[in-house]
Amino acid sequence: MGLGTPWDAVLVRRRPALMLVSGRRLLTALLQAQKWCHQPSRNMRLVQFQTSNLMGPHLGLESGNGGGIINLNAFDPTLPKTMLEFLEQGETTLSVARRALAAQLPVLPRAEVTFLAPVTRPDKVVCVGMNYADHCKEQNVPVPKEPIIFSKFASSIVGPYDEVVLPPESQEVDWEVELAVVIGKKGKHIKATDAMAHVAGFTVAHDVSARDWQMRRNGRQWLLGKTFDTFCPLGPALVTKDSVADPHNLKICCRVNGEVVQSSNTNQMVFKTEELIAWVSQFVTLYPGDVILTGTPPGVGVFRKPPVFLKKGDEVQCEIEELGVIINKVV
Repeated sequence: MGLGTPWDAVLVRRRPALMLVSGRRLLTALLQAQKWCHQPSRNMRLVQFQTSNLMGPHLGLESGNGGGIINLNAFDPTLPKTMLEFLEQGETTLSVARRALAAQLPVLPRAEVTFLAPVTRPDKVVCVGMNYADHCKEQNVPVPKEPIIFSKFASSIVGPYDEVVLPPESQEVDWEVELAVVIGKKGKHIKATDAMAHVAGFTVAHDVSARDWQMRRNGRQWLLGKTFDTFCPLGPALVTKDSVADPHNLKICCRVNGEVVQSSNTNQMVFKTEELIAWVSQFVTLYPGDVILTGTPPGVGVFRKPPVFLKKGDEVQCEIEELGVIINKVV
């Protein structure tokens, strides 16, 4: 079905099948077909990876959510090997990736690839607190009137399937699934109406949090509780903004040992991507590769009765519709 196909033509073509469907199932089928109709045809899912034969970061394209990897550096050896450099070169490198996506290229089997975080060593990791209306409700606190900004150090970033290490200094390590925005173009004092021009794309983040250090220690400054090593898994891919139908209408969930602990939608975000970029860029210059974690929905361990925290052997899966799932074992 083409993007411009008239709906009466679609219904005529599908009428024999649709007549067999009951009223409610018909509505569901139409909604799903309509959603599919507006999906981009070829998603660009940029990754950093290595293999036993390719040490150090290499740039690749994930061939669909959960698919194998196309080696971009093999397609064009002049491309940089890190995402940071790739993003800094802007449209020049993106156009090469588009050509690779359109070509019929060899695909490395997923099992042979080690995924790195899609972005490593960014200039900054900006985080947003209390940015889901339903998360504020869970804490019985008012919705913020301005974004609440804190940060993680870039040294906390690990890959989408790497282990999360429980630090001996904390007994209260908690989970938080988040939508992460990756900046693609430098800017300061960016207007909300111009903000998306500065976005490269989106990825899944796990904002691992040591609640004792966040809420009671260190003068209740959040930084130390948020920035232990391995406390920022990212991935599996940087999905470019033109490949995401609507970043503010995506199902978002977290599972611990297979049990759903967080389940919401990014439409619950108080401050959307554009507002966050406009707000943060008042204070700091945003650079290509900078990561903005946009907040977490309800269901975190600390607000359960009694509170629940991560322990050795747990497996945490953070998943966002259209972006993928990251899976981190707790050790």
